[in-house]
Amino acid sequence: MMRRIATLLIAVAIPALPAHAASFVSSLSIANGTDLSGFAGIGNNRLGGFGSDLVYNATDGLFYGITDRGPGGGVLSYAPRMQAFSLDIDSTGAIGGFTLQRTTVFTDMTGQAFNGLNPRLLNGNSATLGRSFDSEGLARLANGNFLVSDEYGPSLYEFDANGRMIRSFTTPANLLPKEANGTPNYVDGRPTITSGRQDNRGFEGLTVTPDGKTAYAILQDPLVEEGRANNGTADGRFSGNVRIVAFDVATGQSTGQFIYQLEDRADINARVTDTFGANNQGRSIGVSAIQSLGNGKFLVLERDNRGLSVDDTASTEVASKRIYQIDLTGATNVANISLAGTNTLPANVIAAKKDATPFIDIAAALKARGLQVPEKIEGFTFGPRTADGGITLIVATDNDFSVTQNGSGTQFDVCVNATNTVRSQVALGGACPTGQSLIPNLVYSFKLSRAEYLSLTGAVPEPATWAMMIAGFGLVGGAMRRRRTAVLFA
Repeated sequence: MMRRIATLLIAVAIPALPAHAASFVSSLSIANGTDLSGFAGIGNNRLGGFGSDLVYNATDGLFYGITDRGPGGGVLSYAPRMQAFSLDIDSTGAIGGFTLQRTTVFTDMTGQAFNGLNPRLLNGNSATLGRSFDSEGLARLANGNFLVSDEYGPSLYEFDANGRMIRSFTTPANLLPKEANGTPNYVDGRPTITSGRQDNRGFEGLTVTPDGKTAYAILQDPLVEEGRANNGTADGRFSGNVRIVAFDVATGQSTGQFIYQLEDRADINARVTDTFGANNQGRSIGVSAIQSLGNGKFLVLERDNRGLSVDDTASTEVASKRIYQIDLTGATNVANISLAGTNTLPANVIAAKKDATPFIDIAAALKARGLQVPEKIEGFTFGPRTADGGITLIVATDNDFSVTQNGSGTQFDVCVNATNTVRSQVALGGACPTGQSLIPNLVYSFKLSRAEYLSLTGAVPEPATWAMMIAGFGLVGGAMRRRRTAVLFA
């Protein structure tokens, strides 16, 4: 429900930019319920896992979140989907409620639903991608269509508002997972595949520039061969060099590749006692989401593989859930440059500029308030404005539907107590033990000041320009209805 607040425009000078002014506002726990897909069965209609990526549409005031390949890790049938929902966000940026509005199942051009099953199980051939789909990244175009990135390929698809596929973009050849003889293999990992994206480490994040012309997809981790193990073999798990891939939206062709460097594990290890090994650098630490700010600047969500999940307990130390600001200006196009067998960049390669200090340290913010830190903090987006001219940044988790499975493919619900120190596995859809519940979906709200928000675009308007900008966003005058309006970078 929309809230009415009074908004008054005051033409004053914008203060100097405070460093990293984003602040935590609130959290919301969303129970696992039933979505609006119309499918039968707990594993097919559970409302869960929708935080793999997140976008906000100011026109309809809705958030759109997508699932990944579903419960089962690619071995159980599931139709990946998008959940549209509203959040009751008040004038301070606090989240008070969640309402599911609709569920959209992704289908191919013939109307057949995509499936989370891996290609070997779905198509009988690990070299045939077909309708196997591990959706991870989401971006909305001005015409109402959606771009969705996939980890299996890695692939990038365009869908209409009803979830029907319109076209696929062309994936650069060096990203495709291949065996030593050149045969594609979309299922297995190293050492079976010797080049291309690591298994389950494809296009994890996706964004579109404010002008709608360029899409950027980011891999979760380095390519399987783009790293060097301690024994000298090529192994991306030892590297921190991750590729960002630019695509021309009009043609669907790639226009460049750039390097994003993960936080060095030595710095991460300095924050924990349960340290990460050398082969965790490019495997247990990775990227979850990316958001374009325009002018070559982006926010990137980086995380480790620790925290509240279907597998981890509260005793596991969480090292990193952070959003960094980066700038691709001056970065080298490495589309035709291989980093095979090395953890360091050649002298002629310049990576994206990355702020040394995180823009938001999500884990630190949650810990400071005594909150559990989830493993899969995966999606974020800018949301509605606040009454004082700031803007919200909404973060969502992928809770894996609170489902795990054994080696034979049988699913179980995972139940935990409030502190995640006691957990149980029960039959899918069964009752949790007293004092325990399914792992919830979690949404967090952060707030950016007006000065911080404007600085992200690289320009701070004069007071009169700011007033006109606000007017353009529908916040004109005083005592007017607060609308969910467009932001500078949607």
